[in-house]
Amino acid sequence: MLSARRRNLTGRQPTGVTVRGVRVVIAPDSFGGTLSATAAADAIAEGWLRARPDAVISRLPLADGGTGFVDVLHAGLGGILHEPQVTGPFGEPVRAPWLQVGERAYLESAAACGLHHVPRARRTPDTARTVTTRGVGELLRAAREAGCTEAVIGLGGSATTDGGAGLLAALGAVPVDATGTPLPDGGAALAGCARFEGVPDVGMALVAASDVDNPLLGPHGAAAVFGPQKGADPATVEELDAALAVFADVLATLGRDVRDEAAAGAAGGLGAALLALGARVESGAGLVRGLLGLDAALDAADVAVTGEGSFDWQSLRGKLITAVASGAAERGVPCVVLAGQVTVGRREAAAAGVDAAYSVSEHAGGVEASMADPAGTLAALAAEVAGRWGR
Repeated sequence: MLSARRRNLTGRQPTGVTVRGVRVVIAPDSFGGTLSATAAADAIAEGWLRARPDAVISRLPLADGGTGFVDVLHAGLGGILHEPQVTGPFGEPVRAPWLQVGERAYLESAAACGLHHVPRARRTPDTARTVTTRGVGELLRAAREAGCTEAVIGLGGSATTDGGAGLLAALGAVPVDATGTPLPDGGAALAGCARFEGVPDVGMALVAASDVDNPLLGPHGAAAVFGPQKGADPATVEELDAALAVFADVLATLGRDVRDEAAAGAAGGLGAALLALGARVESGAGLVRGLLGLDAALDAADVAVTGEGSFDWQSLRGKLITAVASGAAERGVPCVVLAGQVTVGRREAAAAGVDAAYSVSEHAGGVEASMADPAGTLAALAAEVAGRWGR
């Protein structure tokens, strides 16, 4: 069928123009721990084509710095995928892939210390106090040893709230107490941090690709906003925020006080450590948007479809949905969101450039039903939405 930009005012088909299917760009993020961005794009495409077999589908799985960042960049850019073992959030080894494209490295903090490494039963206050980002520092060391001169670190989806202390220890700057004793892993121990023993050895330019703009401390900081999803109760949130305030003073001895900077609170404060090391901040969604050609895809689109596990207020603070929606709005292309759950109101969604948002769990009859068959229920929702937006 004709796009709105090709119709005349009477709605009649211009002479010599061939009728075709609607061009749909499907550009989702991953859906939490249930579907990768690629699997989500495939499910949406399958459902859409079920309802509109004449549609012209372009799949473009994306990420904003959190889980799936390395996978979607590898699929789009090629390069060499390294899969070393590094220290996981509990101190045990985990496999954490990173991507080398020329002299540039793309790392994903969630691969080393992501929430998916922590089963729901272990997301307790004690876990929130003790998990570490040490593995992310080990990934940076591996990239440096491979000859990379710049590292882009995707921030998001972490299980940690240690302010990047583990990363700094892996790079040679070990947090110690007043007696010079190395601190245990985790954010709670930072209440006793007095200084660093040693100097961090980075040897590369750093880019922090963040999906949020939260500061390190306070009601919008790392502990208060993200601690509860990692197992922190109110008392633990207060404890971690106070410990991070102590650590912020020590971080400033590296030459830069970053506690109030945007993205310092990303990935449980890992952003603060990277900023203190001289990293520049880029929007993770914006960076992926540019690298994988989202704008060119939207230039040829009639409808854009995006989504993630939960379309909530955090989605409006720099996450992927806003990047897709803003790009679509710039071109007058309607943008539709399919998400596991939707809590954003219509006005807020419209202000971000989203024309409509649909919940998989609501369509499936509940969260349990949608989680039992994530791909199938997402495809079923896509088929219904295609009936409304596929003309």
